[in-house]
Amino acid sequence: MKKFWSLLGLFGLDVLSKQAALAWIPHVRWGEGYPFGGLGIFSWGVSCSLNTAFNTGAAWGFFPGHSGLLFGLRTLIIGGLVAWLFYRRETKFALWLIVAGAVGNALDFCLYGHVIDFIHVTFWKKTFPIFNLADSYITLGAAWLFLSSKKYDPRFEPQK
Repeated sequence: MKKFWSLLGLFGLDVLSKQAALAWIPHVRWGEGYPFGGLGIFSWGVSCSLNTAFNTGAAWGFFPGHSGLLFGLRTLIIGGLVAWLFYRRETKFALWLIVAGAVGNALDFCLYGHVIDFIHVTFWKKTFPIFNLADSYITLGAAWLFLSSKKYDPRFEPQK
């Protein structure tokens, strides 16, 4: 139950951050001001700024214009994950992180017809796609699952 409340808190934080982005963060205007007209946070070779952008596709803007198909696919994945979590009584917080992020982005599609992104990072003037907290939850959950799934296998022990 504690994990459920954590999930709800993360989901709420995602929703509030997107509302704040719509209200106070400039929309992307390529070539204007601090990277792309946003609000600068830091810049030391790697920089971070806040820029509101709308994504009608999947991650990194892939498949733009296929919002309905992507929404259907996301809904199936969310439903499958939630059913599996409740059926198995799975306690892996990483899976709940993925669900929280997926639901946050799906809610955006239902409310606005696109996902609201606002965190923009550049690495030595090479831009990384603009993302949001829900995207971060999905990425962290997937990385956590990947790293925690590594089991000890004596066949891969270094030879002496």
